[in-house]
Amino acid sequence: MAFQWRVPRAPARRLTLASLVAALYFMVSGGPYGLEELAGKVGFGAAIAILVATPLVWSVPTALMVGELAAALPEEGGYYAWVRRALGPFWGYQEAWLSLVASVFDMAIYPTLFVLYLGRLFPAAASWPFAVGLLVVAAGAAWNLAGAWAVGEGSAAMTVLLLAPFVVLSAIAWRAHVPSTAAAAGHTGAAPDVAGGIVIAMWNYMGWDNASTVAGEVDRPQRTYPLAVVAAVALVVLTYVVPVAAVGAAGVDPSGWETGAWVDVARSCGGGLLASAVVVGGLLSAFGMFNALCLSYSRLPVVMAEDGYLPRAFARRLPHDGAPWVAVLACCVGWTLSLGLSFERLVCLDILLYGTSLVLEFVALVVLRVREPRLPRPFRVPGGTAAAAALGLGPVALLAMALVKNLDERVAGVNGCVFGAGLVALGPVAYALTRRISRAP
Repeated sequence: MAFQWRVPRAPARRLTLASLVAALYFMVSGGPYGLEELAGKVGFGAAIAILVATPLVWSVPTALMVGELAAALPEEGGYYAWVRRALGPFWGYQEAWLSLVASVFDMAIYPTLFVLYLGRLFPAAASWPFAVGLLVVAAGAAWNLAGAWAVGEGSAAMTVLLLAPFVVLSAIAWRAHVPSTAAAAGHTGAAPDVAGGIVIAMWNYMGWDNASTVAGEVDRPQRTYPLAVVAAVALVVLTYVVPVAAVGAAGVDPSGWETGAWVDVARSCGGGLLASAVVVGGLLSAFGMFNALCLSYSRLPVVMAEDGYLPRAFARRLPHDGAPWVAVLACCVGWTLSLGLSFERLVCLDILLYGTSLVLEFVALVVLRVREPRLPRPFRVPGGTAAAAALGLGPVALLAMALVKNLDERVAGVNGCVFGAGLVALGPVAYALTRRISRAP
């Protein structure tokens, strides 16, 4: 089967290196929020070690894989296009299915987080979670309709704003170092849960392939993607390690740390104004992640419509900036319907949905090396095909460990892993049904 690159009509303004780094930062991280439970499980010293070591096994291999494939095939649809080209239409469809199904669970989280942080500033907002969540979804849709460039530039501004309070907090915490209480940086309480801490770190370092779906809207993608991924990895590690190390050096007791602990530490170190700034950063983090991931996920219905799996209407774009307005609105409607479900981040579901799609991408990397050795690769994973094949071993091992660690999770009374496996199994069924009623070859 012959494949052609699908690059949309060039928008007036494309994602630059800086805006792509910022968008990728929100697709993966959204700041130090979410690390509180890591410190609570293992203490600050071990947390720093985990935050430094985990990217070497988890993020760097994934970033290298994304760098090579995104530079070689800077096609709209990203990872869907890679897997389809390497393994055929069936597996390409499964890649898109896994990502879109995962989005139903993931995208319900960010409006909920927004409500939680807004409730810290205006407690009455917590009484209207659905209405506030709906406003978050609507704002994200409107921002995305302005085009990928607008999302990237907005992400850059929000990155600066949400990290500014942590720069101040880290500076104050370093100066507040008290040697006699430095032992509090260790874990005080139950035995450290290192495996649980690694799982938390994995999820705070997950999603390096998300920005690949907007390749057709990136300036000089063959050059920009590898640089953006490397820069984003460094930025995420830096903005995780520095604040955690600072509060550890200040002698803060990590026992009992849980979501929201950054606000309490900010209040202790800098007073109510700094605490409020951290809360506002949490609002920006939640909205920024929703906004950037909307940019990523909404491009999948577009390429699936172009391949005949969905109605052609999903491929319609606005004339001035090329934003796929039907796909954006359809995705946001679906995510709005999931707001009332109040999903938490479930490890088993994420492993089986995101983990399976990630494995397909590593397989695609190797298959394309073998089948298309002369494919231009502006960036290439060093070490030959054998090194490319070995690249996925670390991430797969961590996924297996996380799966075993969380086998007992439950979703609505059903074992989470069984529920996730059922969603994965529905992919081939959906493919067969779609083939019967669609234009897909």
